[in-house]
Amino acid sequence: MVVLVDTNVLLDLLTDDPRWGDWSQRQLDAASLTDRLIINPVIYAELSVGFTHIEDLDAVLATTDVALDPIPRPALFLAGKVFRAYRKRGGVKTGVLPDFFVGAHAAVLDLPLLTRDATRYLRYFPSVRLATPRA
Repeated sequence: MVVLVDTNVLLDLLTDDPRWGDWSQRQLDAASLTDRLIINPVIYAELSVGFTHIEDLDAVLATTDVALDPIPRPALFLAGKVFRAYRKRGGVKTGVLPDFFVGAHAAVLDLPLLTRDATRYLRYFPSVRLATPRA
């Protein structure tokens, strides 16, 4: 199986988060025993904020056994549709939110999503199987 790993889980490790670092490490370790772990370009971009050089980010990702996979075109389309629904519900952001790209990617490919931030995914992508601290 393939598991999509959300930005917050990887940031927990990169920042040695005192509250979530251990949980995130355990989840990644367990998933990597049986599953292929991936991120998409949006997650990669979010992670890149904390790095000066692309090579540094790539080196860190290489140590985590997390691969970079593209977002399928149907997922990009779905992200736009979900964003429209968000706006109709009163959402104020003017651009498609990163979580919508991530959630649509997981939904279209029927991938479980390892994340600590389930709220938006539960609301806009109810079919996505979430691995969260509450799960």
